[in-house]
Amino acid sequence: MDRKHRILIIDDHPLFREGIKTIIQSDGRYEVVDEAGTAAQGLKSAGKFNPDLAIVDISLPDASGFDLIPDIRKYSPDIRILVLSMHSRSDYIVKAFQVGTNGFLTKESAGEMLIRGIEHVLKGDYFIDPSVSYQVVKKLAELSDKKPVTNVKNYDSLTYREQEIMVLAADGQSSRQIADKLYISPKTVDNHRSSIMRKLGLNNVIDLARYAARIGLIDLNHWKN
Repeated sequence: MDRKHRILIIDDHPLFREGIKTIIQSDGRYEVVDEAGTAAQGLKSAGKFNPDLAIVDISLPDASGFDLIPDIRKYSPDIRILVLSMHSRSDYIVKAFQVGTNGFLTKESAGEMLIRGIEHVLKGDYFIDPSVSYQVVKKLAELSDKKPVTNVKNYDSLTYREQEIMVLAADGQSSRQIADKLYISPKTVDNHRSSIMRKLGLNNVIDLARYAARIGLIDLNHWKN
């Protein structure tokens, strides 16, 4: 009998991890060797269990998945990585592949696409959620070679959580809406908003939207009625 492929799940939501684990283990080819709720736990588990595949969420409480992926690869260069995220923005997707992921799947599509994504990634292929536009990803990759109008250095000074909240806020979402999406409190969102404004030297949400549009994070036409 062929050896089962060993999979590590790194996501900070226990109920979601349990759902993903159920889907994976319903297929006899795979086994979940461990689960982790933080980047630190995930890195430790990757070293201990040497899985064939790590399923990684971008939003983790102690570090970004973008930082975790290269760290995992330092210890396990041959590991395959599938990002499973609630976000489908092209800038997140491109960055995920730039830091070393092999596949990107939105959580919304996980129920029907997870096994397919795992199959592709373990075979050595790259995989992108079919709901994500390949043309958008290609366009963003092309634009990344051009010098942006806005100083991106300031944007890069934001933490991953701040970048995440910035995009949602620039898209017109309230603190309550952002809090519900990210499973944090509105007060925490407001604190991050203040930090974002200070670091970027902005005064209000309209300035934030214009900044985000200039560096390609949102479409400013969203604000036009």
